Amino acid sequence: MRAPERDSVWVLGDQLDARHPGLLDTAASRPCVLMIESEALLCSRRWHRQRLHLVLTAMRRYAAELRQRGFEVDYRRAASFEAGLTAHRAQWRPRKVLAAEPMSHGMRKRLEGWGVELLRHERFLCHYRDFASWAERQHGLRMDSFYRMRRKATGYLMRAGEPEGGAFSFDTANREPASRAPDNWPAAQCDALDALDHEVLATLPAAAFGAAPDGTWATTRAGALRRLAHFVAVGLPRFGPHQDVMLHDSWHLAHSLLSPYLNLGLLHPREVCDAVQTAYTQGRVPLASAEGFLRQVLGWREYVWGCYWHFGPEYAHVDSLHASRPLLPLYTEPQRTHMQCVQDALASIEQRAYAHHIQRLMVLGNLALLAGVKPRALSDYMQVSFIDGGEWVMWPNVMGMALYADGGRMSTKPYAAGGAYIHRMSNACTRCRYNPKVRLGEDACPFTSLYWAFFARHREQFEDNPRLRNVLQGMGRLRDLNDTIAHADETLRGLSKGEV
Repeated sequence: MRAPERDSVWVLGDQLDARHPGLLDTAASRPCVLMIESEALLCSRRWHRQRLHLVLTAMRRYAAELRQRGFEVDYRRAASFEAGLTAHRAQWRPRKVLAAEPMSHGMRKRLEGWGVELLRHERFLCHYRDFASWAERQHGLRMDSFYRMRRKATGYLMRAGEPEGGAFSFDTANREPASRAPDNWPAAQCDALDALDHEVLATLPAAAFGAAPDGTWATTRAGALRRLAHFVAVGLPRFGPHQDVMLHDSWHLAHSLLSPYLNLGLLHPREVCDAVQTAYTQGRVPLASAEGFLRQVLGWREYVWGCYWHFGPEYAHVDSLHASRPLLPLYTEPQRTHMQCVQDALASIEQRAYAHHIQRLMVLGNLALLAGVKPRALSDYMQVSFIDGGEWVMWPNVMGMALYADGGRMSTKPYAAGGAYIHRMSNACTRCRYNPKVRLGEDACPFTSLYWAFFARHREQFEDNPRLRNVLQGMGRLRDLNDTIAHADETLRGLSKGEV
């Protein structure tokens, strides 16, 4: 049995950082590194196969890299995190166990309860305590205000204290419709699977769903860095104008596909933002594309992270619209819907555990909003289904952005849309049995009738919102509103049975 001569650092599976705060000591005082694969966590939900594969394979490769750097690594597969920690303490007898600040409220509470000492973790450019200090000075939280503050603080795309191009956002230049999108898009990078990949796949729970990985998702920092360089060189120049488009024959268009690496710690947002700034400064990327992507990383992603911690654990239970419907069957059984836009998004999830932000917000989230799906039901589904899923990611994006369950704490209005939006921004409607311009009848697009019924149902709650004034006025001019509501009710019954 070892004498208690040194500390142990517990590295969690979403903290695979190149500069983990607990692993910066000199060789003479290097701690033992503890890493645990928890059977309880792996079997706690029906996870997407590619998500589990990415996390476990990246953990094992990270452990191997630490050993090459001279660290002693105690890598365990245990019944639970607590069981693994208990066994480690019994065998290694560390003076103390340290860990970087975790990525969720629940894990923080557990680590503190197990006597693990937490180290401040600079995984984001704005620590959540700094976000809280900013938030307490605001009359209302808005991403745009946060983004402007962070641009000024970091200096990205700034010149002499002013934003490049004279504006902080060029969002209006990034909304080109599907009809104007080009046919050819950059190919995603791919690596051949090796023996470790197949070893991990053989250990996954039988309940895992989704296609097996094909090498799209990198499981090392080196692979993540290659994908960052590839995106900046061939994706970022074309990213801006068509970032909101949904195309059946291109599952990622010019999106970066970097979020899983940022969320696991394989990339740091600073090096991503630095790469964007350099590409723009060198004239390799248009300003609208550079700014549009920077707004996602420096703005929205950091804002979501800050809101998650600022709102606290109770945010998981917000439900300002009193939504009570269970998750619709089509989310887990795509064959039970004829809606082509929904099928496209779900097919992408099945094949790659991925759908880009507009598919998540304006198709899957929008449908759940209009149908009155329980916020936690959609959040849980997205957390297990997406390659970049995480509690801190999904709670604000679902509760605040997609379902307006927080009543406007994160956004100024619900992101509800009818079939017209789907038709403008995708090529799905040309292949669909439903007509986005029709509200009634067998050919009526479910999004269209549900849209008007949603606003009729919540008219009183939204009547004082200036951003919804035109929508409510337009609804008041519909002569067939009562028939549309009745048709929407019929559609909801069909959706609940998986028959629409």
